[in-house]
Amino acid sequence: MGNESGEWIMHGMKWDNPDCIHSVDEAIKYINEFGFLPLFKNEIDGFSLEERTVPEYWWSDNPEIDPWMWRAIIARRHDIVYGKFFDKKAGFISKKWLPVFANYRRDGYDFDALYDDGKAPNKHKKIMVNFMEDNADSEIYSNELKKQAGFGKDGEKGFDGAITNLMMQTYLCNCDFKKRVNKRGIEYGWDVAVYSSIEHIYGYDYVTSCYKDNPQDSWKQIVDYMHEMYPEATDKQIRKLLK
Repeated sequence: MGNESGEWIMHGMKWDNPDCIHSVDEAIKYINEFGFLPLFKNEIDGFSLEERTVPEYWWSDNPEIDPWMWRAIIARRHDIVYGKFFDKKAGFISKKWLPVFANYRRDGYDFDALYDDGKAPNKHKKIMVNFMEDNADSEIYSNELKKQAGFGKDGEKGFDGAITNLMMQTYLCNCDFKKRVNKRGIEYGWDVAVYSSIEHIYGYDYVTSCYKDNPQDSWKQIVDYMHEMYPEATDKQIRKLLK
């Protein structure tokens, strides 16, 4: 998706193109086969879900054909993690590739160790503590997390930026999108992002299974794979999008 002459343009393909993705199940299969994929078009041609779908079907509110709705379905199923993983923009990482990304992006650190070493700000700690304590909720609405972490008018600033940074480090992901529920149990308003830790999706042992490797070796694995799958992609483009 790009802004061209003040107009937002979606890039994609026709329904009858043999490379077109027609359903959420086809999207899941494609993401799992490739391993990781941004949601929207970027500097690497063809490396997005957008470019393999029909532009006119986005935001059609039909879950059968609307890729915007697919992202919520994919996040909810937990087969693939969804979040702002690519240059602080949305995309997907398969279960197979998640430990590789986690090892590189975290530099081999669990969040508590990262914070103890002075490599994470206190505002990140205020968010992560809601997922790390023994009695912590596993999945939290965005608005509730913001309040619980002390962000808002008279509190910490930069909640959205902090969430994005924690996603880029693979500590958090979007695990669902739901409507809020009032005191009478009735849903209302727009769908709200629901966050969880990556460990909640796949378990601690699996997420950290590449910690034994040097983080730079994990990065090399990602770069080498990108060069194999997208030979035209430059090192600069790969660093910008995946580093």
